[in-house]
Amino acid sequence: MGEPDLESPTATTIDGVTKEKNETAVQAEKGYGIPVWRKCIILFVVSWMALAITFSSTSLLPAAPEIAEEFGTTTETLNITNAGVLLAMGFSSLIWGPMNNLIGRRVSYNTAILMLCGCCAATGAAVDMKMFTVFRVLSGMTGMAFMVSGQTILADIFEPVVRGTAVGFFLAGTVAGPAIGPCIGGLIVTFSSWRNIYWLQVGMTGFGLALAILFVPEFKDESKEHPEDEEKMTVFSALRLFNPLRIFRQWVYPNILFSDLTCGFLATFNYALLTSVRSIFNPRFHLTTALISGLFYLAPGAGFLVGSIVGGKLSDRTVRKYIARRGFRLPQDRLNSGLITLFAVLPVSALIYGWTLQEEKGGMVVPILAAFFAGWGLMGSFNTLNTYVAEAIPDKRSEVIAGKYIIQYIFSAGSSALVVPVINGIGVGWTFTICVIFSIIGGLLTMVTSRWGLDMQRWAEKTFRIHDKPGF
Repeated sequence: MGEPDLESPTATTIDGVTKEKNETAVQAEKGYGIPVWRKCIILFVVSWMALAITFSSTSLLPAAPEIAEEFGTTTETLNITNAGVLLAMGFSSLIWGPMNNLIGRRVSYNTAILMLCGCCAATGAAVDMKMFTVFRVLSGMTGMAFMVSGQTILADIFEPVVRGTAVGFFLAGTVAGPAIGPCIGGLIVTFSSWRNIYWLQVGMTGFGLALAILFVPEFKDESKEHPEDEEKMTVFSALRLFNPLRIFRQWVYPNILFSDLTCGFLATFNYALLTSVRSIFNPRFHLTTALISGLFYLAPGAGFLVGSIVGGKLSDRTVRKYIARRGFRLPQDRLNSGLITLFAVLPVSALIYGWTLQEEKGGMVVPILAAFFAGWGLMGSFNTLNTYVAEAIPDKRSEVIAGKYIIQYIFSAGSSALVVPVINGIGVGWTFTICVIFSIIGGLLTMVTSRWGLDMQRWAEKTFRIHDKPGF
């Protein structure tokens, strides 16, 4: 009948992709039996915490002038601080991945929530710019605990044919945060102190911590093949878990590297859109308050939500179509569902958005509608890529996801710090034209992966003799 599903617990596989019964899949399948009501609560918890951490990364954007004035600095400096938060989020996977192995994913996850709650409180109580910056960056250091662990938990408890839908709801949390953060931040700073933004975050994280303690279970980590592994842990082996090469090595797989780079290109557009709003809209449309410009974020935010959920449904539908056509599933199949958004929806929307603002045509209506469809295109693309990297190499799932977020947040940080100077230098139209070029390059990389992803994976395993190197 052909090649079996590479995550099937009964798979015998091909050319060394999986030589025996896939132990990780067997462990993951045990999570499939969790009652549906509890799966839904777990999905809500991990999505809520993804919303909380991403909300914190953008909620201060409308309040930047007020914060800058209070601390005697500039909005450009605050944008650089925000870039530092995004970088901290990306590289925090080097900490929380090993922590999952050392103390268990559940304890590690709850510790990260508690740390984020404390950092939000300290930021809200900051007395100067140094204290503000330190605790802002420290809050970013918790980010990957929610992204990597959250996505890994979903892969553990949801079957492949519905996993895309679950990841779609999870991504709704990750993208709703950056979108509604500035809107709520603008509302708060218009009627009260910017510090209340952070006290709101304290409440959000506290709520998430209570739910996580009650409902998120512990799962055996994929890297521990036998129960006795925990007894063999030494100081040296514990320190070795923090070796970043465990994550970086996964980039020798071209299919993984291509998918990670495409997520980075998409993140560039995402933060170019979100970071630049107030500097573009306020002078062009003579907006005078953070509240009014903050309302703009509802447009891409709605697009993000629709794109995440619809993209997840379409991703799973594509998987089922290939199973019906071929008789078995390959992880790369779902990437085909994201090609239309990468090549059409996102580029067209970005060009309309950038050039109507550049030429001052169409008033506010056209760029707002364009931002909605751009948000839809972004999340339709993100969904397939995020789900794919979580299942391409099941026994290295956490490392692969962590590597993706490192690249994604490096691009996010660069975009957040540079977008306003670039717009001032070359204009809105050309800035978003560059984003379109990134989208098309990402589309080409995704198309190649959707066609030859498994071949590229086999090539890497053969070339680098991966099966001969335990712990790779």
